[in-house]
Amino acid sequence: MTKPMTLISRVAVFAASMLLSFSALAAAGGPVQHAGTDLSDKASLQRGAQLFMNYCSSCHSLKYLRYSRMAEDLGLTEEEVMANLNFTGAAFGEQILTAMPAEHAGDWFGTVPPDLSLTSRVRGGDWIFSYLKAFYIDEERPLGWNNTVFPNASMPNVLWEMQGIQRPIYGGKDEATGDPLIDRLEVASPGTMDPLQFDQAARDITAFLEYAGEPVAVKREAIGVWVLLFLAFFTFLAWLLKKEYWKDVH
Repeated sequence: MTKPMTLISRVAVFAASMLLSFSALAAAGGPVQHAGTDLSDKASLQRGAQLFMNYCSSCHSLKYLRYSRMAEDLGLTEEEVMANLNFTGAAFGEQILTAMPAEHAGDWFGTVPPDLSLTSRVRGGDWIFSYLKAFYIDEERPLGWNNTVFPNASMPNVLWEMQGIQRPIYGGKDEATGDPLIDRLEVASPGTMDPLQFDQAARDITAFLEYAGEPVAVKREAIGVWVLLFLAFFTFLAWLLKKEYWKDVH
């Protein structure tokens, strides 16, 4: 009995620790909104790729994704990718890397911006969508920006021209620290997009990062329908065969 009980105890402790970790992570940031992404929408993925390359790829890489694979999955030609989405001079078959030297990134941001290939698999699409929308101006931060979903993030709001500048509206205080709590964010200076348009832009970037985290997901979902149809047809044939075998058995 000793070994089974020890194993059960370890599993229970592990489960409890994981639950506490996820609870702490959820409590660390602000509310998360539903992204509503659709990986079957190639137009959304193409827009997301364009936005990512123009606004994010100068700092963040996608080292597990190649330009050629992206072109194949998103229905783009080599010429379109190399002319509009490749700003580093990399070859078509190479990985999507940033041109920013790591030593300069450390000087400018205090840390090297992370690779975003697997962010959607770690954080989830809803988190990315909410994070992109949650930047607000904060004069006390080194870069002048903060984020309600990921407080004290080192990243500036690179999408501010489209979204506009948000300022926090405070309501109540933290019982433990006495610090004011942010009730909501309010657009103080409008951007080039209205809220619905910016939501779609953030959704497109989120969809592209979800695709980048698991490129095979697009094909897997398409193939999955045919697999289910085959299984249904095979089940029907098996039922007919069973009926034929057992028709004379009483």
